[in-house]
Amino acid sequence: MKKLILTAFLGLALGANAQNMYEQCEDTCNHVHGIDLSHYQGDVFWETVGENTKMAYVYLKATEGGDRIDERYENNIVLAHKHGLKVGSYHFYRPKTEQMKQLENFMTQCRPGEQDLIPMIDIETKGGLSTEAFCDSLMKFLELVEKAYKQKPLIYTYTNFYNKWLVGKIPQYPLMIAQYKEEEPVLADDKEYIIWQYTCKGRIVGVNGYVDKSRFMGQHGLKEIRYRH
Repeated sequence: MKKLILTAFLGLALGANAQNMYEQCEDTCNHVHGIDLSHYQGDVFWETVGENTKMAYVYLKATEGGDRIDERYENNIVLAHKHGLKVGSYHFYRPKTEQMKQLENFMTQCRPGEQDLIPMIDIETKGGLSTEAFCDSLMKFLELVEKAYKQKPLIYTYTNFYNKWLVGKIPQYPLMIAQYKEEEPVLADDKEYIIWQYTCKGRIVGVNGYVDKSRFMGQHGLKEIRYRH
């Protein structure tokens, strides 16, 4: 009898844990949520993703550096639009690569007519440059992007990277900050960020494996990153 009771108890415990594994942030709050995707997620079942009313937007990787193009970008953006998601595109910035070459690469993929959301620039490396040289390189690129798309891009980076290298450098740009902890990010200069990427191990029906998930902070919402056509 004791063995049966113990087995039943373990079964209930495992069932509860299994349920918690699939309980996501968007199931327990009222913030506006979204995801970002690249070729790493492989084939995406966009019809299923589009049916998830808790996911309001998606940022798709378009390009990296001066010549790399995400192999699934073209297919992803067509299908994401088809199934009702608000779509934006992002570029992974390589500080040592000539800025105009990177802009031209990005613009071959991130075409204004296909964008619902402002471009996003992914900044995760200094490329071995000094802080001064890195910031100079980055600012030149951001100015080129703003001139080309006639609006300021969204900046994506990690809490630690921002606090170490970018404090006070990009005050005029909207921010998406990545930090994979329960605690909300705190920036060293108290700059307000509008989106928090809170996990790189999210789950969503329609995507195999893990997916990055983010949410707007407080009263911030999609209107702040809408592409102005």
